[in-house]
Parts: sequence; structure tokens; C-alpha cells
Amino acid sequence: MEAINQTSYLFNTLFLLFSGALVMWMAAGFAMLEAGLVRSKNTTEILCKNILLYAIACIAYQIIGFDIMYQDGEIAGWLPSFGIGINETAPEATQSSKVDFFFQVVFVATAMSIVSGAVAERMKLAAFLIFSIFMTAFIYPVEGFWTWGQGFLGASPDDGGLGFSDFAGSAIVHMAGAAAALAGVMLLGPRKGRYSEKGARPVPGANMPLVAIGTFILWMGWLGFNGGSQLSFTGIADADAVANVFVNTNAAAAAGAIIAYLLSSFKYGKADLTLIVNGALAGLVTITAAPDSPTSTQAAIFGGIGSCIVFFSIRFFDKIRIDDPVGAISVHGVGGIIGVLLVPVTKEVSIVTQLTGLLVIGGWTFAASFTFWFLLKKSMGIRISEQDEYLGADISECGLEAYPEFISGRTSNSL
Repeated sequence: MEAINQTSYLFNTLFLLFSGALVMWMAAGFAMLEAGLVRSKNTTEILCKNILLYAIACIAYQIIGFDIMYQDGEIAGWLPSFGIGINETAPEATQSSKVDFFFQVVFVATAMSIVSGAVAERMKLAAFLIFSIFMTAFIYPVEGFWTWGQGFLGASPDDGGLGFSDFAGSAIVHMAGAAAALAGVMLLGPRKGRYSEKGARPVPGANMPLVAIGTFILWMGWLGFNGGSQLSFTGIADADAVANVFVNTNAAAAAGAIIAYLLSSFKYGKADLTLIVNGALAGLVTITAAPDSPTSTQAAIFGGIGSCIVFFSIRFFDKIRIDDPVGAISVHGVGGIIGVLLVPVTKEVSIVTQLTGLLVIGGWTFAASFTFWFLLKKSMGIRISEQDEYLGADISECGLEAYPEFISGRTSNSL
């Protein structure tokens, strides 16, 4: 291998491994955010879900998913093959297939993490974990093959594809996770007492410091999520592109948080932390579709637009009684849609192509997820009992409380 090729190989490998590690760190962000937004009696169970879904995603994607998503074969195809294991012989110009696998598997886990928060506080742990296998081994890899795997959506028109553009996965990762979550929530139903004839009843989260910590972890990890999607770091052009992605990603999140604060203050007269957090995350999801092409001012505007629409989307889902404890369906689903639809503003891609991609990805993920959730519901059930929901999933599913000292009658002094 020539010296210049060795240098390129080295920098690309380090760049993708570091970016992948940042995205893996987002798993901690999701865990902290969700643990803070649920009630204390469901904290341990939400942490178990986030650790186990990450582990399941890694193994399921390694054994089946990666080979489905990335494979040799006809360009612009629609039906992937189903091999087993990481394709060691796939030609890689700048880094090994193991590096590609690591960078992609953390994206798969991110998509599944989105589902976790939306079904919180009333889903059986076992049912969730079984669905995690199906999502990460099959549902996500198939739509990933259609897009990033150079299937019929993502391949260029010259290769017979539609040329759908989604730089880091506003739809491919985030909307897909939200669509799977929506299917589960519809079959699961709302938490007991969440809605009444008067409308939605607020259910405050247990730990706002964890919410803030989780948000900053996600904000930081997102730099690797979007920056790493440049997929190359071998010259001045790549370095400048990654720097631009970092700046745009940060600007969109900042604008999203500010817009959510202003809307919250105007609408409710208070600075609602949960809405501000979701505003920042909405900005991040929105810019993910094209963080490489806008100016920093455009990125901030895009993040603000996404935050504004998601702010009202959260209220809309409450009105139609779609119970999402963390707002994941709005943030990742609606935010992902807005991001993909904004791509034509800064890139040469048609709005029809983007809409087609959204319909295919959303339709496939929702339909496949709904079918599998339905089968789980009929076979083993997907919801804990009303009594277990009252006591909390920590006791019924894990046998361990996150905050035992604060539970009346079960303190350390009573042992």
C-alpha cells in the first residue's frame, strides 16, 4: 500500500471510529433523557431497556442487518439478499468493513432508542426486547438498503435510482424510529389516567437534572452523528466540510432551543424545560438531513422551523390521545419529515423525490412494525397489568427501584 493510501486509510479509520464513539455516547443521552422524563417508579426499567436495546442492536445487526443493508449486487435494486455476518470481502476504498460496521451499528441503536421513550411506563420489557431484534435485524436494514445501501431510493438517477437525499438520516434513522414507535403506541394505548374528558393530564418527569444532562450528551454526540456522515477525512476539503457540519448542527440545536423557549413563554407564560429540550432536539433532527450544504444562518433558520412545528405537534398528538411520554414521535418523526423536505432549499433534489422517500421509509417502517407489534400483542401481550402499571415497571419488570429511599414504607431504615 502506498504511503498516501496508508495515510488516507489511517485518517478515515480514526475519524469514523471517533465519530462512531460519539454516536454510541448518544445511547447514554437517550437513557438519561428518558429516565428523567418518566416517573421515578419506572426509572430502572427504562435504563434496562436502553442498555439491552443497544446490546441487541449490536448483535442483531452484526449477524443479519449489516449484510442486508450493504451488499454487492445490482445497483438501484429493491429486494436485498439475506446473508449472515459482516461481508468481509466487500470492496472498501478507504477503510475496512469492520469500521463501516461500527459506524453504522450505532445508528441502528439510535433508531431503536427512539422507540424506547415513546412506549415508556406501560410496555412489557420482554415484548420490547423481542421487537428490538426484529427492528434492528430486518426493518431498519431493509429501508437502509433502499437508501444508503444504494437501493432504488438512494442510488443516483444515472444508476437507475431516485436520488433521494438524506445526509445523516433525518428520515432513515429518526423518522423510521418514530414510525416504529407510533405503531407500538397505537396498539399499546395511553397510560392509565393520562387522558380524561377535560383533555390531557400532565405527568411530570421525576428528574429534570437528568433531562438536562441527557440533552447535552445528545447534543454533543450529534456532532459525531452528522460530522461522521461525511465518511471521509483525508484532505482540506473533507476537513472544511466536517467543520461546516459541526457549526450547522450546533446552530440548528441552539436556534431550536431558543424558539421553543419563546413559544413556551408566549403560550404558557413559563419557561418549560421539557419543551426547550425537545426544541433543541427538534433542531438537531431537522438539520440532520442536510447539515453539509446550508450556511450557518440557514441552519439556524431550519432548526427554528423544525422546533416551531414540533412544538405544536406535541400538543396535537396529545389532543388525539397518542401518549408519548418523551415527545419522541414529534421530535424525531415530525422533525425528520421537516428536515427532509427542507433539503431542496440547499441541494439540487426535487421535492417529489423527497416526498417519495418519506412515504416509502415511513410506510414500510410503520406497516412492518405495526404487524410485528400486533403479533406480539396477540401472542404474549405487550402491556403490563393495570396493577403493575400503578406500582411501577421497576418492581414488576426489574424487581429493583431506582430511588428506594424516597418510597414511603420501603426505606433503608425499614430493613
